[in-house]
Amino acid sequence: MITRACKKCEQWTEKDIIYAVGHTSDISLKSLWLVYGDCYAAESETYERIKNTISTGIEGIPDVEFAETNELGRVNRVDPLGITYLRIRGMWGIDNPSIVYSYVHKMDSNNSFSLAVIMKTEKFNSFPEEDRKRLTDNDDITISDVSIKDPNNPAKLFKSKLITYTLA
Repeated sequence: MITRACKKCEQWTEKDIIYAVGHTSDISLKSLWLVYGDCYAAESETYERIKNTISTGIEGIPDVEFAETNELGRVNRVDPLGITYLRIRGMWGIDNPSIVYSYVHKMDSNNSFSLAVIMKTEKFNSFPEEDRKRLTDNDDITISDVSIKDPNNPAKLFKSKLITYTLA
């Protein structure tokens, strides 16, 4: 979820979120996935429903003092002296793109470096033609049309671009 400070830091109506997930050896970056958020995570309401249900459930515990918080909850005065509190924090995890998108791309671990980018086709087409041409004219870059699962409904697929680059 995007914080209020992030939303108000500059004038904008919509921003792209790009998840960057890498894999390293002891000394170098071996692979990097760049995945646009609308291809990777469900709409915020999906996560907010869970958060709100947990928060409401915690607030329903009788004889417990709750405090205002941006976390899932905070319980004050847990012990008889009233000197301890419990912070209830959400810790979201997400599967690695190499697992999520294994049905459209597998990184070759024999390469010294691999890059994979996933975005909706309409996003790719929104880039300036000059930038798209620079990518398509580069022999080291492969751009493929793929269909990926909609994060809000996996039974539905949408058209996407898979952009890959490797160093042997």
